[in-house]
Amino acid sequence: MKKISVIIPTYNEKGVLEGSIESLGNQTYSDFEIIIVDDGSTDGTLDILNNLQKNLQDFYFFEQKHMGAGAARNLGAKNAKGSILVFVDADMTFDKDFLKNLVKPILQDKDHPFGTFSAEEYVSNWKNILARCWNINEGWEPQKRHPKNYPEHQYVFRAILKSEFDRVGGFTPGGYDDDWSLHEKLHYQAIIAPGAIFYHKNPESLSEIFNHAKWVGKRKYKLGFIGYLVGLLRASMPVSVVVGIYKSLVNHNLHFIVFKTVYDLGIFVGILEKIFTGRESK
Repeated sequence: MKKISVIIPTYNEKGVLEGSIESLGNQTYSDFEIIIVDDGSTDGTLDILNNLQKNLQDFYFFEQKHMGAGAARNLGAKNAKGSILVFVDADMTFDKDFLKNLVKPILQDKDHPFGTFSAEEYVSNWKNILARCWNINEGWEPQKRHPKNYPEHQYVFRAILKSEFDRVGGFTPGGYDDDWSLHEKLHYQAIIAPGAIFYHKNPESLSEIFNHAKWVGKRKYKLGFIGYLVGLLRASMPVSVVVGIYKSLVNHNLHFIVFKTVYDLGIFVGILEKIFTGRESK
């Protein structure tokens, strides 16, 4: 039985998947398997997965109709042999000690079930001007994918005991924020795992920004329908232009005006799609 199962949902990840798998192959911790669940890709991702399965050991992939990342992670967990589940994305790459340090707190305290997350998450494509705009929009530190004073507990788990995951039935499938549902079921948060360094790609083209923002727009809003209306107002063109101009001047980045307009258009369309169709996946 493997100690760790690394589970990766994929949806049209042809351009980044091989780099992610390669960095996992360089880990100092060796007792793990990789499970990929393809969520209905149409871009050739499946061709890459077939080739990887022929050439790698402890590598498995499964397919499902397009139902979202939460459902894909659940399917991966169902087929996992590891006692610890690690959830990562296809556009991530990893320091060689990532897995070792991520699971260390769990292995050191087996009497107290919990999960971990990493606060050492860096932007892998920082040289791209639009990727830097994403940090401005999110209020993150330069070159990092989180704000200053990052808390030592988080709602999103990067690693969790499989027994705990199974106990609550895994994620509640949904949309952008379905990875929060595990915390809501477990009633405790993930703790920080020092030294678990990894790199995550920010959207770097206008099409990527629009599509990702549309997915973000489908998240759950406080106050229900009123929350949707507030979201539509905040993403409306007049507000978007004013905020875009202001933040571009403050941050000395005129590209942010274009970024903000495209991003908010994606949010606007995503909210409307959620209201009228109920669709939450990408």
